[in-house]
Amino acid sequence: MTHQTNSVEETQNFAQNLAKKYTQGGIIALIGPLGSGKTAFTQGFAQGLDIKNKLLSPTFVLMRQYKIPHNPKGLLYHIDLYRLENTQQITGLGLEEIFANPHNIILIEWADKLGSLLPKQAAKITFRTVNVTKREITVISRP
Repeated sequence: MTHQTNSVEETQNFAQNLAKKYTQGGIIALIGPLGSGKTAFTQGFAQGLDIKNKLLSPTFVLMRQYKIPHNPKGLLYHIDLYRLENTQQITGLGLEEIFANPHNIILIEWADKLGSLLPKQAAKITFRTVNVTKREITVISRP
């Protein structure tokens, strides 16, 4: 499924609607170049889960977690692997434990850096910049 958005708000609205399919957990790999809408998508996704906190990009802290109001057994994890350069750095993050909880909802920016460490059940969403405001978002697989 491919969807085009013409603004940050449209990207966030698309993500809000998709979030409703992830009320019980899931892993979503966000793949695309810098500035293609991955963080805006994640912010909208969190809004779709009724998370009131403003999501900030975890580029420098690598990972942030948020309580999900309607899913007390899991957390929303927003992971950004942009700064990581090799799999050794990734294995030190403890992602296996986070992935193991089926109630967690995990959005991973730059997920292509995980390689074979990305769980097979992860949905993949690609982002492409069409022009300054327009984005093409393709959901390759989903639950």
